[in-house]
Amino acid sequence: MRHRSLAAIGLAAVATLGLAACGGGSTSSDASGSSSDVVTLTVGATPSPHAKILTYINDNLAEAEGIKLKIVEYTDYVQPNTALNDGDLDANFFQTVPYLENAEKQFDYNFEAGEGIHLEPLGVFSNKHKSLDELPDGGTIGIISDTANQARALELLATQGLVSIPEGDGDVNINTVTKLKNFDFREVEGPQLVRSLDDFDYAVINGNFAQEGGKSISGDALVVESPVDNPAVNVLVWKSDSKKTDAIAKLEKLLHSDQVKQYIEQTWSDGSVIPAF
Repeated sequence: MRHRSLAAIGLAAVATLGLAACGGGSTSSDASGSSSDVVTLTVGATPSPHAKILTYINDNLAEAEGIKLKIVEYTDYVQPNTALNDGDLDANFFQTVPYLENAEKQFDYNFEAGEGIHLEPLGVFSNKHKSLDELPDGGTIGIISDTANQARALELLATQGLVSIPEGDGDVNINTVTKLKNFDFREVEGPQLVRSLDDFDYAVINGNFAQEGGKSISGDALVVESPVDNPAVNVLVWKSDSKKTDAIAKLEKLLHSDQVKQYIEQTWSDGSVIPAF
């Protein structure tokens, strides 16, 4: 995966617009009319925080940059990349860098990604216990089924002495770690974990899914993933051969604006979403 800096895509946008200006009224590759037309970007996103952030941008910042966002919401982690690859989306905003890298290896996507926008720390939650010390013999821990986030969850459990991570660069999943106590894992799709919390002794849940289910990272999580040097930041993603590079550059810029940073900090003051810039 090629991570393009904001400066790089910004220069591409300037170059594209410059060529349009030299062409005696010809349009940029984004526009269907004149170069001053508002460009619509269709962006796939999970509901929270991604779609909320995009909605804030569309309502408050996009018009001044000459773009308009059509936001398509998804409740899973597979369809947004499939839709982007098929051309149904211009970009998507829902995934972490490790998840994207795994998806590209698996499906041979030709995607590019911007810089980190925010982190949604994982937390360990329980409706039955007050601490991880209360894990019963033969208990159950719910864990997300997608590979990248599962590895993150297992790293968090390793810091609590529940599993041992194998050395080397091999895959980290429930079949490769060593359990240090007697319990069972139960794999569940991310959005379902918080809804199924009563079925487990504990569950490791992404901050956004926890928030959607009425749980707070700061108030309800027994243990929280550290944000220090965390690679699991969320990014904007688009196809490498996109015809809307200049408009995507504008959205990427807005996603890293002071206004968006303030919006994230105020909206998720419980720490379930943390700006990464």
